[in-house]
Amino acid sequence: MRKRFIAIAIGATLTAGFMAGCSNTESKAPNAMSIQAQNPFFQVSRLQYQAPDFSIIKNEHFTPALEQGMAEHYQEILAIANNPAAASFDNTIVAMEKSGALLSRASSVFYNLAGSNSNPELRKIQGEMAPKMAAHSDNINLNPALFARIEAIYNDRANLGLTPEAVRLVEVYHQRFIMAGAKLTDEQKVKIRALNEEQSTLTNEFSQRLLRLTKEIAVIVESKNELAGLTDSDITSAANDAKAAGHDGKYLINITNTTRQPVLASLENRELRQRIWEASANRGLSGENETASLVSRLAQLRAERATLLGYENWASYRLAPQMAKTPEAVYSMFGSMVPAVVANTEKEAADIQAMIDKTGGKFELAPWDWEFYAEKVRQEKYALDANSIRPYFEFNRVLEDGVFYTLKELYGVTLKPRPDLPVYHPDVKAYEMFDADGSSMAIFYADYFAREGKRGGAWMSSFVGQSFLEGTKPVVVNVMNIKKAPEGEPTFVSYNEVTTMFHEMGHGTHGMFSKVTYPSLAGTSVSRDFVEFPSTFEEDWAAHPKVLANYAKHYETGKPIPDELLQKLLKSGSFNQGFDTLEYMAAALVDMEWHSLSPDAPLQDVATFEANALKKHGLNISAVPPRYKSTYFAHAFPGGYSASYYAYMWSEILAADAFAYVQTQGGLNREIGMKYRKTIREVGNSIAPMEAYKNFRGQEPTTQGLLKRRGLDGNI
Repeated sequence: MRKRFIAIAIGATLTAGFMAGCSNTESKAPNAMSIQAQNPFFQVSRLQYQAPDFSIIKNEHFTPALEQGMAEHYQEILAIANNPAAASFDNTIVAMEKSGALLSRASSVFYNLAGSNSNPELRKIQGEMAPKMAAHSDNINLNPALFARIEAIYNDRANLGLTPEAVRLVEVYHQRFIMAGAKLTDEQKVKIRALNEEQSTLTNEFSQRLLRLTKEIAVIVESKNELAGLTDSDITSAANDAKAAGHDGKYLINITNTTRQPVLASLENRELRQRIWEASANRGLSGENETASLVSRLAQLRAERATLLGYENWASYRLAPQMAKTPEAVYSMFGSMVPAVVANTEKEAADIQAMIDKTGGKFELAPWDWEFYAEKVRQEKYALDANSIRPYFEFNRVLEDGVFYTLKELYGVTLKPRPDLPVYHPDVKAYEMFDADGSSMAIFYADYFAREGKRGGAWMSSFVGQSFLEGTKPVVVNVMNIKKAPEGEPTFVSYNEVTTMFHEMGHGTHGMFSKVTYPSLAGTSVSRDFVEFPSTFEEDWAAHPKVLANYAKHYETGKPIPDELLQKLLKSGSFNQGFDTLEYMAAALVDMEWHSLSPDAPLQDVATFEANALKKHGLNISAVPPRYKSTYFAHAFPGGYSASYYAYMWSEILAADAFAYVQTQGGLNREIGMKYRKTIREVGNSIAPMEAYKNFRGQEPTTQGLLKRRGLDGNI
């Protein structure tokens, strides 16, 4: 998911090079104005809703726009902080909301492209900008005069006649500044600046190494015979990828960013399966692009930062503003689930070992065997062949007749192609969203296919955020890494990819449905353990009978998926849930353990630390490693989910409870869809998360919906 790049760029990254940028703005070189005139970021885009004009944006535009943007933003902040008039909501909070326009325009595009369409030049700029942006954030958050104004407004907020949304904004600002170190002493502020700069530099380096690792660890296969079990289309793609990488006549298997690899479910060659799994699981432990040292140092410096801010550890610091509030609440949630999840997983492992034995395998189940033999168990248990399902999940039909159809049925919106809008890659498509009354709501970019230069995973982000204050409408993008079929052939997606498409559109509509005054509260600007709720809720519509009937059709004949096959697919939904749940929990708890370290703990050996963490929580099942190991845990280390990966399951409790409630209200219908849209999607962070949830549901969530969703028979 799943994050707002502009918020991360300005709020979590921001010393030395910044002041040079400031001085450059005060005495422009003779040709500065002409340079600005040629740079598209120095003016508001003339395209609809200020959508970026990718037809004229070039790599060389980013550095001057980002540096000038920081300089202008800083001058605006100084004017607010040093305003001789008494602090008011308008001259302080609203003024801050309106500041930084150039920086917002440039950074939103830059950080999106750095993740989805990177190249060596963008990566170089990213490395140069990381410490400067960290310093910029600190120059704002640690300004004592500015915080004094914010605190004065906060202390008097009940007497200012503010709207509830304005009060919420004041409270969010006050908490944000305190957690950034606004109340530290001058000596402590110097120290936290250094820690912030180092963290920004290391997280950027982690991202760069991970991107290089993805290319470095791709598995080269010499013979087509080794690829038995793959489809002809998959083999053709592997050959094309190998040729593009300079290995003509061979085959290349790309490694995705999770420990398990989708190709392992089909490959018959056990030795090759092991090579692929080990390439995935062992990445980053050694070599030029190792990330292990970055993991241990990031955990240590985050602990130092948290202690400086008055918290026991980074996990305590991170969870304070979340719904969970404390690490103990997270450990308790997972701890209550471990016995049943482990029992379920061990039963699945026994079934898989029995299948290995039955089919003549004379070996003990290993991680690289799980998916291959689990698929055989699935076929035997449900008589379900993955290849028989494949023709019914053609990409375009899933998107248009599945994802888009559900949006219309529930929320009354439609998406229409906008081929006239420029895009940043030929695979990207632009759409315009319209409401039921025909009014235009947003621009949506669909970037679904894997390619070199795109980081692994799937996420949503914004190029332009919604705000009544600024009069802006959302410009949003969904990004995935679906393997595109060779030219002229249909692209089929797995059912897991189907649900991910629904998931990311849940994030997308969270941004596009936003109806909030202030940009800092709009769309997905909510707590980490709430932001995954709307997206996870959207996933379950993929399996709704009416939705499935509309998109699960044979790509050639158009005939719907046979009911018998459909029922097998639906019944198999709870299959392998022990594995799925355990690998997720393992990653979430490893994340929590890293960020529960005290600052005086020594640098850790990554492999040893992980093993001890899994053993501590009773999750040390060798055949089921964490979904992400630390060295490629992009969520927890370079990403924004440090001590927060638990949020997916926390949000899933909300999503499952909400979805179960919706079924009692008639299921797929406009009335309940609009209630959900108005109480959850449209309000952003203008209302506290639990308050928003209760406005929709009428009560706090229970875990019963989660038990049903995961098919774990109430044992947890």
